[in-house]
Amino acid sequence: MRTLKTSEAAALLQVSPNTLRGWERRFGYPHPRRSVGRHRLYTHAEISALGNALRDGLSIQSAISRCRESISGDADALVAALATLDVEAADLAMESALALRTFDRCIEDVLLRGLDELAVEFGDASATWALAARWADDWLRRAQRLAASPSRRFTVLLGDAGCEEIDRNLIALRAWQLFCDRGGVRVVALPVQCVEGLASVSERLAPDALVIAGTGPAVNRALAWAQRVQDTVGPLPRALFRCPQLAAARPAGDTWVLPDEPHAAQRDVLERLHRPSEARPALL
Repeated sequence: MRTLKTSEAAALLQVSPNTLRGWERRFGYPHPRRSVGRHRLYTHAEISALGNALRDGLSIQSAISRCRESISGDADALVAALATLDVEAADLAMESALALRTFDRCIEDVLLRGLDELAVEFGDASATWALAARWADDWLRRAQRLAASPSRRFTVLLGDAGCEEIDRNLIALRAWQLFCDRGGVRVVALPVQCVEGLASVSERLAPDALVIAGTGPAVNRALAWAQRVQDTVGPLPRALFRCPQLAAARPAGDTWVLPDEPHAAQRDVLERLHRPSEARPALL
């Protein structure tokens, strides 16, 4: 998916970069992603759609409303497909969404948002939501297999402290793993119950960081699991992702807690891994 720098997006819209940033502050749109260097990156299709709306004579408020309705429409189409258990229509809804936004935005704005709407409508303990979540889990796994991965500079060892059930946290974790993979970070996941041979695996992987994720009862074993890894490879930066029990049990100053949103969590990990090793925190 093509992206634009601020100057390029402003030129396409025939406005100044300051005007573009002003729209972002005032209306929250266009909503750019940030590169590892914290530079704004706008989706070409999103900027093009906004430019078309402005050229149709709409005010900036009306033009943004039109673009947002398009985004909402894709999520609505996905929700409708999954609510009727039409997985082929769900796949088509995601293909349509990918044509208008970046891969990361498509997952967060359409797939994850759609699952949240289904959870509100049917309840996340319902059979409808469970089937939708299994479809989402399969879609993300397929995307990870098909995505062309860049050369990986870093390895993260993930301690899965979940309950091995498909829930909202697991889908978000799958999305985070996919984002990391596409960003050049290899994520190797192990249940925190797996300690036999852990030293040998840790030594072979030589991870650059540890992340613990999940909300299941196994979270109580997570610290011991992390300690076993570090007994082998030495101190590492460590973080929590969607692991509220462990985060609540630790002093705030001793815990690096990743954002709940998968793309923000991936960006946080990348930024910290790109720091010089002596500047990285060994938290948790």
